Amino acid sequence: MIKKYIKKLTVLVSSLVVLLLAKSVLAYSFASSTGLDTTARQTGHYDQRLFGAGMTLEGGISSILTAALSFLGVIFLLLMIYGGITWMTARGNEKNVDQAKDIIFDSIIGLVIVIAAYAITFFVTSVFSNQTLHP
Repeated sequence: MIKKYIKKLTVLVSSLVVLLLAKSVLAYSFASSTGLDTTARQTGHYDQRLFGAGMTLEGGISSILTAALSFLGVIFLLLMIYGGITWMTARGNEKNVDQAKDIIFDSIIGLVIVIAAYAITFFVTSVFSNQTLHP
């Protein structure tokens, strides 16, 4: 049981380290280093938006991540309902009650991870959306 939680904690910590180290990637500007932005200006594609009229790349990525995290919230709700129904229909069977408790506990851990991911996403997009990528 302890190994299972250590493995989950290791995955969580390594994911956070990867997210924090990804900041160093922003120092390189591919478009200006390769002349891609100059070519885009000459061809008239520089002001074209990827995710619709008036939406920047950061806004598009933010909307995709918000939709994905909302979907994960729905999955959490379904797992909580499933765990509750499993617990209610256990009829005193300890094995089924323990299974239901594990489902509920794991879904709560998942919800905490999703909320942390949303907080990190909100922080990163709010801090880096107004900064330039040039060193």
